[in-house]
Amino acid sequence: MKARDIPNLICVLRILLVPPIVMGLLRGEFATVLLLFALAGGSDGLDGFLARRYEWRSRLGAILDPLADKLLMVCTYATLGWLGLLPWWLVALVLGRDGVIVSGALAYHRLCGEIEMAPSRISKANTLLQILLVMLLLLLPLGLAVPGWVMVGMIALVTVTTLLSGGDYVREWGRQARRCQRRGGVGDE
Repeated sequence: MKARDIPNLICVLRILLVPPIVMGLLRGEFATVLLLFALAGGSDGLDGFLARRYEWRSRLGAILDPLADKLLMVCTYATLGWLGLLPWWLVALVLGRDGVIVSGALAYHRLCGEIEMAPSRISKANTLLQILLVMLLLLLPLGLAVPGWVMVGMIALVTVTTLLSGGDYVREWGRQARRCQRRGGVGDE
């Protein structure tokens, strides 16, 4: 292993944290889940920082990082919805956005070839807010009081950024797909 592989290794470790997080949620082990989720959330920032700071970017990392993020958020939000800790409409919105992104990426790849995964600022803000909302939710079963207005505000922020980032992906990839199609499709982009 080389130093430049560290960001990819961090992504793999984040993926490996998903099953213990889901199982911990289902078992009601919220203190453990809070710790694991904080570790997973922090690792998202760390791998990106290392890749940018030391120019350790790779094609594999460009795939692993968003995959790890999607897996962590989809599984965590679905489980929290199942447990009744998140409203189902928000879970459906988050899962729907990620479904649109993955479907769009697959369609783009089929029509145009290789895709450059480059999350926008609003998408990064959305991921951060989704992580913070989960962490706040995990404090509640531990008996730590979070004011109701904070929870309502976080749910509102996650809702708005989920809608905006989903729309941003559709707009940007639609623009790139139209440009690709004008040039003749697969392999020309």
